[in-house]
Amino acid sequence: MTTFVEVDHVDRIFDLPNGDKYIALKNIELKIKQGEFISLIGHSGCGKSTLLNIIAGLDRASIGGVTLEGREVREPSPDRMVVFQNYSLLPWLTVRENIALAVDEVYKNQPKGERRGIVEEHIDMVGLRLAANKRPKELSGGMKQRVAIARALATRPKLLLLDEPFGALDALTRGSLQEQLMKICNEHNVTCVMVTHDVDEALLLSDRVVMLTNGPEAHIGQILEVPIPRPRQRLEVVKHPSYYNLRNEMIYFLNQQKQAKKRRMQQTPVAVSTSENVLEKANLEIGFMPLTDAAPLIVAQEKGFFAKYGLENITLRRASSWQEIAKGVVTGKLDAAQMVAGMPLALTLGAGEQKPIPVINALNLSRNANAITLSKNLYNQGVRDLASLKAAINQNPDQIMTLGVVHSTSMQNLVLRYWLAAGGIDPDKDVSLAVIPPTEMVSQLKAGNIDGYCAGEPWNYLAVEQDLGFVAATALEIWSGQPKKVLGVREEWAQKHPQTYLALIKALLEACQYCDDIRNRQEILELLSRSEYLNIDPAYIRPGFIDPYNRGDGKAPQELTGYNQFYLHQTNYPNRTELLWMVTQMARWGLIPFPKNWVEVIERVCRTDIFGTAARDLGLLDIGEDDPIHLFDGKVFNPSEPIEYLKGLEIKRPIRVEEVFI
Repeated sequence: MTTFVEVDHVDRIFDLPNGDKYIALKNIELKIKQGEFISLIGHSGCGKSTLLNIIAGLDRASIGGVTLEGREVREPSPDRMVVFQNYSLLPWLTVRENIALAVDEVYKNQPKGERRGIVEEHIDMVGLRLAANKRPKELSGGMKQRVAIARALATRPKLLLLDEPFGALDALTRGSLQEQLMKICNEHNVTCVMVTHDVDEALLLSDRVVMLTNGPEAHIGQILEVPIPRPRQRLEVVKHPSYYNLRNEMIYFLNQQKQAKKRRMQQTPVAVSTSENVLEKANLEIGFMPLTDAAPLIVAQEKGFFAKYGLENITLRRASSWQEIAKGVVTGKLDAAQMVAGMPLALTLGAGEQKPIPVINALNLSRNANAITLSKNLYNQGVRDLASLKAAINQNPDQIMTLGVVHSTSMQNLVLRYWLAAGGIDPDKDVSLAVIPPTEMVSQLKAGNIDGYCAGEPWNYLAVEQDLGFVAATALEIWSGQPKKVLGVREEWAQKHPQTYLALIKALLEACQYCDDIRNRQEILELLSRSEYLNIDPAYIRPGFIDPYNRGDGKAPQELTGYNQFYLHQTNYPNRTELLWMVTQMARWGLIPFPKNWVEVIERVCRTDIFGTAARDLGLLDIGEDDPIHLFDGKVFNPSEPIEYLKGLEIKRPIRVEEVFI
């Protein structure tokens, strides 16, 4: 079914009297099908009514917009009728006259008799025949609300918008009206969007429940599908096997948001945008690994972007392993560090039975530039791709291959495991995976200790150049645009040094932009190859960075546009959906239990608010796409149903779901 209503990346920003701005809604994206009933829930102040007013045309989005049947919503229109909590009836008009007022305005060109027929039809529709000549003061609250609903429906709107329409009614009246509304919507295929605080009401009426996070910068935290068939009866809904699980999930979400709000009120705000504020810390130690995608840190240092934002005493510390990076940040030896994409999550969740240390990510430094390299010995046995690797494993079941990964929570590990499992290879049973620093991959391959690995550049091409291996798959083929490296800092550090952190993000954003200008690549190549950084012949960095990429498979070198990606295509936006996919993969392989409070965990780690502040200060796009993820095997990751996604994966370890306290 095609999209009927589309809320397209909507922001709503309000100007405050003191000159500041309040971002009520941030990057709201929602597609609604015709005849669908959507409920919006969330705590007071999360922007539910603001969003409803934007859909109605009563308010305008600051960024983004809303379309109805492909046409932009710019102002109120009879094709979108709103029912408010306070009825909004004219007290001097009868029930019939209040309904007729709307019908006469919308259908002014229709014959009088036809208009009268529409009015009478809707009086009967809401069961008010005996009260048709009464004025509002003679009606109960429930009857007034029925008049408001009849008036809205009588105009035959394409979209019915309800702002807590039953909130002020007693339970008996509310239940009766809910059932009438359900019946009307089912019979006339009415598309509805309703704001409510009542989780039971949302489950009774909705096809999907859209749950909004706390403001400011409220966004969609989770969307619940309600798989209860229609037509619905209240008792049948309550008896449905999914009812209490869905209800508990909604209540759990709301409670988590309540706790998150309490925690944030106790913290110093990080994302404060003030160009004049003095930095809290002048001397910073930042860790990095000698990889091509350390380029933004090196460029920021060498081209003066750090100094531009007052960070004049930056020391870049080269590490020999990702474990060293993690230890440096956790102990405070490092103020910040280049990290593999899953590391902030792993440290925050206490993966590997470690003490949880909240680490946040407000900036992606790079995407792609990973590859799976297999030995030339396997190539000589006929291995070229995933299918032939599977065949080679089956032919020699007693010889367990060993493949290297750079860190247990790196994208290299998660992507290699995904790639193997998609080909029917269990990464824990059919092969052996070993954690090896990226700088040692080639020497381990040469020594015959491993049969291949998944790593970043230049360590794949170095194996090709030395005729030790060939590239079986690149990041572009498995998941183009996959996050690779991020800037990780302890949450406590960010709270203590908000202006320093913001300056760091802005300096690196500019450096990322510089890195993705192809005209600068030759200069960057020379910086990277220096002894204090990668300490390598620049010829090994060029492929995929400037030159075509030779995979060592006998074919012509490939033009891998976007292989090393630092800024373009929303590289730097810390994407919640991507982080949630990483959580599912860590849980899939038993690295962590899947956190029941996953929304809270993602919000805690993925600081889009800080990224947004930095981006806006630089005049850059401050949002990204949180769309479903499509991988090479055709499977789609829907962020609204991560546990169902996990259950649908064929090769996995037993899945544990636990609440994580951080």
